[in-house]
Amino acid sequence: MSDIPKAAKAKPRKSPSLASRLFWSHIVVMVVGLTTLFVVGKVSSPRFFVLRLRQIEIAGFGSVRQVRTELVQGFEAAWSRGALWSLLLGAPVAGGLSYWLTRRIVRPLNQIEATTRRFSAGQMDSRVPSIAIPELNRLGQSFNRMADDLEGVEQRRRELVSDLTHELRTPLTVLEGYLEGLEDGTFDASPDIYGRLTKETRRMRRLVEDLQELSKLEAGYLPIDAQAFDISPLLEAIAQRFAYQRLEVQLALDVPQDLLVLWADPARVEQVLVNLVGNAIRYTPTGQVTLRAWADGSMAWVAVSDTGIGIAAKDLPLVFERFWRADRSRDRQSGGTGIGLAISRRLVELQGGTIEVESKLGVGSTFRFSLPLAS
Repeated sequence: MSDIPKAAKAKPRKSPSLASRLFWSHIVVMVVGLTTLFVVGKVSSPRFFVLRLRQIEIAGFGSVRQVRTELVQGFEAAWSRGALWSLLLGAPVAGGLSYWLTRRIVRPLNQIEATTRRFSAGQMDSRVPSIAIPELNRLGQSFNRMADDLEGVEQRRRELVSDLTHELRTPLTVLEGYLEGLEDGTFDASPDIYGRLTKETRRMRRLVEDLQELSKLEAGYLPIDAQAFDISPLLEAIAQRFAYQRLEVQLALDVPQDLLVLWADPARVEQVLVNLVGNAIRYTPTGQVTLRAWADGSMAWVAVSDTGIGIAAKDLPLVFERFWRADRSRDRQSGGTGIGLAISRRLVELQGGTIEVESKLGVGSTFRFSLPLAS
């Protein structure tokens, strides 16, 4: 015998549907209205009729008194028959109208429910059609906006997984090839082999670290410590850091003599500049890279210009997308992860600025970003 109480075994009562609730609420309102009409009419109408007869008698129609009883009874019978016919005809009409109104209200809700079921089943393009009822139409539009956002998130997730798989495949293939060669004796271990293995391992580590940082930025978990600081010393330090990286590329600096005080996070601004200057030098075989800063209203602008290979016009809208590269083979050889510009854009946006790019293939590129000036 089970010790579970009978109450625990009992199935929960099924709650009535919205359609049933609406329909029966209309029926109840109709019944209450008809009952009120019948009761009030049955009680009050004869009294009002008798009162009217008395007024007629006072006016000099004495013969009315003789037939008053028959008149009242006839009135009551006629009123009862009229009320009965009203009930027989009005109830079906009112019931049918209630049913129609209920269906009209519930049908859009059923459409919304069906759309949400399809969406949850994986049909990301499912949308709620336009609804005549304004309140329900606003509900459907809210769902459609949410669905658009979720579809975009899902699309970006799939692209991220695809891009990440592609990016990891190359270093893993290189590592596997070298390790198999060492295992079967195809070539002997040497400092050069170990150096190549180390290079690919570091590349994977940088890729994972960049992805982790980008995820924190997009989720809003990476703190921004905004403070007032002069941008000129930072630009000079960046120029000195990259001055001897490649002797074929000259690094020029154009900063104002006056203070250019920003309200931003110095460490994050430095990170953006390192990404932009590093890319400029990487894609400039010979020529010049220029760092420039100026004030424009309440914003400060910083530009990194180069005379490198440039970017095709059709590729400009994709520059700040993760894993995008103008030249995949060149960037892979140089050790880039393809995420630096996406991180830079997010860092600038989090600090209240914007980032832009201008480029011409074979001529060079200019990346510039704005940040608020300290008040």
